[in-house]
Amino acid sequence: MKRVSIILMLIFISLGAFAQNREAMKKIESARIALITERLGLSPEQAEKFWPVYREYNMERREIRQEFREARKDVDIKNLTEEQSKQLIQKSMDLKQKELNLEREYAHRMSDVISTQQLFKLKNAEKDFQQMLLKRIQDQRQRQDQNQKMMQRREMMKDRNNN
Repeated sequence: MKRVSIILMLIFISLGAFAQNREAMKKIESARIALITERLGLSPEQAEKFWPVYREYNMERREIRQEFREARKDVDIKNLTEEQSKQLIQKSMDLKQKELNLEREYAHRMSDVISTQQLFKLKNAEKDFQQMLLKRIQDQRQRQDQNQKMMQRREMMKDRNNN
């Protein structure tokens, strides 16, 4: 009985973390949509047509990148044979070409909805958002490290005071 309750508790904790992660991902996606919409100056009519195409493009781009991660997953990078290196390089080139073809296809589709100037701004907005997100993650990690160090100092002070 104890074992079952411990397992259930772990499942609920995991589900809570998963829900928090999903909530965080929703917030990130909302921020990205807001930034891109603002930077491109999308009208409501454009936004209505643009976002479904853009989401489709993003999903396909993620799949291509996941394909490369999967190819690298089972390879020991430090101990590659010559043949494995060739195969990995070829896979990388093939996937980059696939991603370029995808970008061309969707640039054409998006240019039916937004201007070429807006399409050009899209790349910069995506890059800026990525940099902003990375900066926030780094800042958050620094704060967590600082908090952890402060907690350790407090524990040390408690130990000193108790002795």
